[in-house]
Amino acid sequence: MTHSKTLSKAARRLTSPLRLAVAIASLLSLAACASIPEPPTAELLAAEQAIAAAERDQVADYAAPEITEARNKLTAAHSAVQQEQMVQAERLAVESRADAELASAKAEAGRAKVINDEMQKSIDTLKQEMQRNSGGSQ
Repeated sequence: MTHSKTLSKAARRLTSPLRLAVAIASLLSLAACASIPEPPTAELLAAEQAIAAAERDQVADYAAPEITEARNKLTAAHSAVQQEQMVQAERLAVESRADAELASAKAEAGRAKVINDEMQKSIDTLKQEMQRNSGGSQ
């Protein structure tokens, strides 16, 4: 029986450093996995959707530089993902979405200005006709 006690103490001594080594290896593996962030999938998708929406709104007439910049930043974001630069990829994707949304807003403002200008011309024309019909006096 003393022989088995001695054997079990020796086995514990061997497994204790082994357990420690396994625990350290596991922690290092987890740390390595945690240090590489996930690709910014949601941000990339949001940027792609914002660009698609801007293109459907035909923003090129009013905001060509902004939509071009949005596309360029989205391309750069995808490139950053390929290079495993996830923080930069996320930043570029967010900027791309903002540029696309800015393009949409500028296009909407441009179209509204055109409509406003047309309405103002119509109002001016109506005023001139009213003055002619009333003999030039108000």
